[in-house]
Amino acid sequence: MKTIGLITIGQAPRTDVAPILEKYLKGRAALLQSGVLDGFTQAQVRSNYGPGEGEYVLTSRMADGSAAVVSRERIKSVLQGKIDAMEAAGITTILLLCTGEFPGLRTTRAHLIEPDRIIPPVVLALAGKRRLGLIGPLPEQEKHMNEKFAGAAADRGTDSGSDSGSGLPFASVSPYTGSEAEFRAAAEKLKGRADLIVLDCMGYVEQHRAWASSVGIPVVLSSALMGKLIAEMV
Repeated sequence: MKTIGLITIGQAPRTDVAPILEKYLKGRAALLQSGVLDGFTQAQVRSNYGPGEGEYVLTSRMADGSAAVVSRERIKSVLQGKIDAMEAAGITTILLLCTGEFPGLRTTRAHLIEPDRIIPPVVLALAGKRRLGLIGPLPEQEKHMNEKFAGAAADRGTDSGSDSGSGLPFASVSPYTGSEAEFRAAAEKLKGRADLIVLDCMGYVEQHRAWASSVGIPVVLSSALMGKLIAEMV
């Protein structure tokens, strides 16, 4: 059986998201999981990898289900080390379990799949002229998420579906601590401004999609989208 490497920027195993990927793989590939924060306590994560002013902020899941907030700049070398270790173990396909942007990651032979390079152009192509709205984990991620989708739109020679120059409508709710009420409120915030919502974090699961879509707007679940696409490569 083929093995796909799964690297989370939090801690492995990802018992929340891995089942979504496995659903679409249908037993045709196994997942070998590794985490950037494996072996660290929350206090150590805050001390070693907590974001400083102006740094690119990301959030992920610890093994106990709690959320960790980290700086992309501070975890990048550890993440690259995890990729290198998987390559050394003979893994030829590696999926990064994060929709954030990580410029400069490299492999020697393995195929590294980075969701930030795939999800925006795929969603924009599917959406056509429908207006997009974004839900992300943290308020401070709004600017980076808008830039990511705007960049994908520019590459395609189209706009991103925004009806103003202020970017795509955005709301935040954590996939790790958010309640049903918070997901409904986030989706309600986008109602009337978006015709399609993207849950732009690999940590969101089907329950979150159900809560957000209850306001009557279709919702794209990033983890499910990646699971469907990766299954086509096995």
